[in-house]
Amino acid sequence: MQLVALSTRTTTDSDSQQFERLVATLSSTFAALPLDELAQTLKHTLGEVCMVLNVDRSTVVEFDEDGGIRACHSQDRPGIDPIRTDPDAGEWLWLNGRLREGQPVLVSRLEDCPMSARGEREYARRTALSSTLAVPVSIGGRCIGGLVLGSYSRFREWPTPAQDRARLLAEIIGSVLQRSRQEAVLRASLAEIERLNSRLAAENVCLKEDVKTFHDFDEIVGESRVMRDALERLAQVAPLNCSVLLLGETGTGKELFARAVHDRSRRRSRALVRVNCAALPPSLIESELFGHEKGAFTGAVSLRQGRFELADGGTIFLDEIGDLPLEMQGKLLRVLQEGEFERVGSSRTRRVDVRVIAATHHDLETAVAEGTFRADLYYRLSVFPIRVPPLHQRREDIPSLVWFFIHNHQRELGRRITKVPDQVLTALRDYNWPGNVRELENAVERALICSTGDTLQLDTSFSTRPPQTTATPSGTLDDMQRMHIESTLRQCGWRINGIGNAAERLGMHPNTLRFRMKKLGILSRRLQNYGVARGE
Repeated sequence: MQLVALSTRTTTDSDSQQFERLVATLSSTFAALPLDELAQTLKHTLGEVCMVLNVDRSTVVEFDEDGGIRACHSQDRPGIDPIRTDPDAGEWLWLNGRLREGQPVLVSRLEDCPMSARGEREYARRTALSSTLAVPVSIGGRCIGGLVLGSYSRFREWPTPAQDRARLLAEIIGSVLQRSRQEAVLRASLAEIERLNSRLAAENVCLKEDVKTFHDFDEIVGESRVMRDALERLAQVAPLNCSVLLLGETGTGKELFARAVHDRSRRRSRALVRVNCAALPPSLIESELFGHEKGAFTGAVSLRQGRFELADGGTIFLDEIGDLPLEMQGKLLRVLQEGEFERVGSSRTRRVDVRVIAATHHDLETAVAEGTFRADLYYRLSVFPIRVPPLHQRREDIPSLVWFFIHNHQRELGRRITKVPDQVLTALRDYNWPGNVRELENAVERALICSTGDTLQLDTSFSTRPPQTTATPSGTLDDMQRMHIESTLRQCGWRINGIGNAAERLGMHPNTLRFRMKKLGILSRRLQNYGVARGE
């Protein structure tokens, strides 16, 4: 751009000395400036720039996210109207484009502006602006705005020394803005860490209160011989620090046993963290157990601690351990042996001190023989196995369990039961209970809903259930599971969710049942049979 100077000013030694003193003062002032004092100090600094460089206005502008530009800090000489923080969209359009490209803007008078700078021309006419010098302000090599100097009292030529001084000031201001942004990000990060720590502490408190309030050791009901034997083994191992493997059918109360072990251990002041290995998709199990770093995979928008970290110093309960994928078993074995793991997306090794309680309804010895479960992991987990007996092996405990469930549920259902007829107890004792204690609880809750007086009455559908067979089907364990699940599904009309349907009868979460059906090929068998029946 060709500049036409209407007035000039010779640079003197005094000017140079003043500028050098200004630069030295700015460097020392901003070196240890607290973030809270930045705005006021920068405003005062821009006033000093006006005097030393003999301009009427000194402004720091920044680009906004919408592609516009705004004045974030500005200072004027007396008699000059303050600049607007957010100009109209077209007022600084040309200036905005030049600075974004990293180019300086030198305008000695209005006629020097190109025709494309219509907004700047109109702004100069309206505010009586005579001359402008703008240089880019960069942070880390990226232009974030500019330092804009304006003269209103007279036209100014901007010789090379003036431009160099403006660029040096822009570098100082850029470093100040960079430090302030970094400190702001650090403060936000510390606040987020504090928030997450508070949340984690609150969750641990809630978890421990949940253990104490709702799952006390006294909730294990039963005086039968097999139950007393299991509780005796529990009492032997609970105060120690070794691993415990709980074996038994689904719905027998293995989680209550795990909570009882934790409550009687030296770790009872810390949390008991539960993981249902069967309910987690294979792609998320590692992240769930060991955590992940931000950006470790699609959807990992923030850092997340895994269950082992949350259980550090306490106990982790690995429910349905028999459903853990083979590729994850080796990583779990490493944690059990060495107490070490890495978060997903991190190479930093972390250490934890965790007691492990595992539970499964699978025959792990058979799984080891078939190659679906690691032998070394099995031996590591089964240091002290406890077999939780199924309900059909302790029928004498059914009356106590019935009254226990009545007292647990009658208040929320608005009932007050004082009698349980002998024929009701006889019917409950004679039933085979494939869903074990969980199925019994559901049956009692349905009975409470159907009972309008003070006497417990069974749901009418209970007596119409098909008789249970005690014959043991031949074949593999998968064949036995497939036969039992298919039989239950047929009884429920292939309905999985809902009260009295397949998932509830089997004592399983609906998603766990669907996973098991897919694994056993039950759905495909049903579709195949359906096609055959239709002649397809």
